[in-house]
Amino acid sequence: MAAKAVILHAAILAAAAFVAAPAFAQTNDPNLSQKEVDCLNRKTAGADCDKDGGGKNDGGKPGAGTTTDGVVFLPALIVDLFPNPPASAAPPTPTQPNGSPTPSGSANPPATPAPAPTGPVTPPTGLNLAAPPRAVTGEFVPDEVLVTVAGDAGAVQQIATAFGLQVRSQRQSLLLGNTLVRYGIPDGRPVGVVLAQLAADGRTQRREPNHIYSLQQAAGIVNYAFERIALDASRASGENVRVAVIDTGIDDTNPALKGVIADQFDAMPNVPIEKRDHGTSVDGLIAGVGALEGMAPGARIYHARAFEGGKSTMDVILSALDWAAEQNVRIINMSFVGPKNDLLGTACRNARALGMVLVAAAGNNGPKAPYGYPAAFDGVIAVTATDAKDGLMPQANRGAYVFISAPGVEMVAPSGAGSDVVTGTSFAAAIVSGAIANLIHAAPDRSANDIEKALAATAKDLGPKGRDNDFGYGLLDIEAAGAAKE
Repeated sequence: MAAKAVILHAAILAAAAFVAAPAFAQTNDPNLSQKEVDCLNRKTAGADCDKDGGGKNDGGKPGAGTTTDGVVFLPALIVDLFPNPPASAAPPTPTQPNGSPTPSGSANPPATPAPAPTGPVTPPTGLNLAAPPRAVTGEFVPDEVLVTVAGDAGAVQQIATAFGLQVRSQRQSLLLGNTLVRYGIPDGRPVGVVLAQLAADGRTQRREPNHIYSLQQAAGIVNYAFERIALDASRASGENVRVAVIDTGIDDTNPALKGVIADQFDAMPNVPIEKRDHGTSVDGLIAGVGALEGMAPGARIYHARAFEGGKSTMDVILSALDWAAEQNVRIINMSFVGPKNDLLGTACRNARALGMVLVAAAGNNGPKAPYGYPAAFDGVIAVTATDAKDGLMPQANRGAYVFISAPGVEMVAPSGAGSDVVTGTSFAAAIVSGAIANLIHAAPDRSANDIEKALAATAKDLGPKGRDNDFGYGLLDIEAAGAAKE
């Protein structure tokens, strides 16, 4: 853990130091000769480069950067807004669980973490790059890759042996349709190089970094959201609608969550729970009861804990998504943001094909931030945050992927300490998830596609005419969406 924290801290310092430097000038192997550096930068070409300077597989020490044709790109770090860190602080390093056990009664058997090989693992010599080294963007675990493998446990171990990797965990994924393996890289090869090497083995179907994702919270009792989205609080109901929430742990003793939580799953069971505020607020805004009533009282929340310290990793999130899919939920709320990852995209696409409505925070990283995922995937409703006067939250991400706006600025919500005033696209996403639960309660047969079309067609236009990069289609109008015809 300490080593990973140092690595991520070093990555952030490096990113700050090289803001104005051209990316191609950086490599992660200080021991390269000048000839090798020239080959990596494509100043020379030919057989000598292919032999000595290109595709070198014994490169430098692990770091947050990755290579493409030997070139290193420093990741665009996602700013964690839960809680707001001091300007000088590095984001916390997520703790890796030793596997992701599936709860009893689940469709998949409990996953058993594979033991790491005893003794040092030496990468075989002569490994070829089956594809150009990947340029990996975003924050990621520097010594791991995630791979879907077609085959049994024997095939998983054979691949590890052939490529000098460690099997750190493996499980059968419902949404990915294959065995998901978390391989460790014990010798310091860059993630982008290992992904390119693994492409040579036909049993590895998808190969991705283990990306890191961040929760999206910026720093009377009646919630103003009801009025702004045209939802009558006295008639609001999501009775018996199943909603999955992937978030932090929760304080299920909070009165606002009494009778709300149908089931819970811990996707990182070996990491102690320290923070419960964010998840408690999201659940409460969706389906809270009592003084802090949510948008859809009566909805059944299936809560998956997948974040600690505001951070999580791709393998943990995928485990939570699989569990949610097994619970036959109608809505999945994802109030977090990170880099684009093909495994996450596949899981979201398959969940949507199963009829689930996917709702995600657009992100709190500012107007010039890159697109936030999973919100930017097709079939995911990307939600931005507005205030009580329908003004856009200044920290909100912008982009063509933004789908709809909802209240998310300075709202009262339950928290681990009782209640708090919360701000962020995380909470706007929760408002939309609760609103959609009302639509499903009123018309259980309504499809995910129809719901999405109705939200777009009936939203109150807030920015330039039509869909725009700030507000999407505009402010959610749940009364009009409920009346919209298929």
